[in-house]
Amino acid sequence: MHKTTVSESGDHSGKGKMNTTASGSSENASASERKRKMTGSDKEPGKKPHLSALILARGGSKGIPLKNIKVLAGVPLIGWVIRAAFDSGVFDSVWVSTDHAKIAEVAEEFGAQVHRRSPKVSTDSSSSLDAIQEFLRLHNEVDIIGNIQATSPCLHPNHLQDATRKIWEDGCDSVFSVVRRHHFRWQEVKTGGVDTKPLNLDPANRPRRQDWDGELCENGSFYFATRELIEKGYLQGGKMAYYEMLPEFSVDIDIDIDWPVAEQRVLRFGYFGKDQLEQVKLLVCNIDGCLTDGQMYLSAGGEELVSWNIRDTAGISMVQEQGVEVCLISSRDCHIHKLLAKKTDCQLEQNAENKVEVLELWKNKRKLSWEQVAYMGNDESDVECLKKAGVSGVPHDASSDAVKAAGYTCRNSAGRGAVREFTDHILLLSEQARAKSQQKKNTEECV
Repeated sequence: MHKTTVSESGDHSGKGKMNTTASGSSENASASERKRKMTGSDKEPGKKPHLSALILARGGSKGIPLKNIKVLAGVPLIGWVIRAAFDSGVFDSVWVSTDHAKIAEVAEEFGAQVHRRSPKVSTDSSSSLDAIQEFLRLHNEVDIIGNIQATSPCLHPNHLQDATRKIWEDGCDSVFSVVRRHHFRWQEVKTGGVDTKPLNLDPANRPRRQDWDGELCENGSFYFATRELIEKGYLQGGKMAYYEMLPEFSVDIDIDIDWPVAEQRVLRFGYFGKDQLEQVKLLVCNIDGCLTDGQMYLSAGGEELVSWNIRDTAGISMVQEQGVEVCLISSRDCHIHKLLAKKTDCQLEQNAENKVEVLELWKNKRKLSWEQVAYMGNDESDVECLKKAGVSGVPHDASSDAVKAAGYTCRNSAGRGAVREFTDHILLLSEQARAKSQQKKNTEECV
């Protein structure tokens, strides 16, 4: 269960320092007065404040280069939180603040607007507050900022929806996310010292975990604050509320530096979007221009020779082992294609003048939906199949028409590992589908 608690106090800076002098007018302000402060005196009376999501994504990273766009479970890291922000439906605008062209490109691909931050607030010593204040100076239309951390890929839309209710319904000036931790803390001993003191326990009466509520710690997923607070130099203050997230959703890549471990957490607890993912049951691959590089060789005796990549046939075996049936298709008749189909244990259709009819026949025979079908093609004759299949891919060197119709463009070229790359993509999607199904099951059990 998620919990929110509201308190009235002095301002807290983004670094967690408390100003113990609270303004009485701020503490006793009515809801209408708070709304007036949120919108500013120069705003149109009665107009709802503009709530903007702002994701800070600097290009520099001491640990992992361009970490914010490194692919995690098939999605650039920043893409996870952009998707959650849009699907929450609570923001009037979604922005990414960055100093790097590639990050800006990825942000725009996911639909976010880009604020190109200045070098002044892009250094290692720059704070989040510096970057947010710069954004507000250049965007007068924004009244409330929802600062979402790019390194929190397990953030879900409902977390943001619940948090913003504290803004609109309870009149909070700031809301931030926390997680409950059960850690016993001890005072640090400086050089030369020998004694330490317990900070949150009695050693003579150590509580069991189940008998102790633990402590609430910021998990860094998000910080909501009004313009007025931020302009004064605070991310937390006024009427405050925390939003408690369960530990499984509190994944922070700044801490979880073991990328494979973080990826497994995301596959289990990440947000995969509104669409229902289906597990792929059938993969159909065009041989020429996908499994082979499209070139034909003739021996001195007039025999036709083609080559394929062992990585590609290994990829086919991998998806077959996971229960995905693989069929091969070609628009021509070739004896070598038959040998290849036999070697990979795949059904083969040659002389396919209308590939989409063949694909639909295979789909119906197996009683599958289009969402359960994956197709890999490379040319104009594959376009309709690429459009209909639930999962579609093309090699890097496919025709422009095929690229436009496909959902996934491989980094590798035909005959050079493209099929293996696409099968890896299919396996990842299947794992995501299983994870999403398990998430739904867990949620229903909790209810």
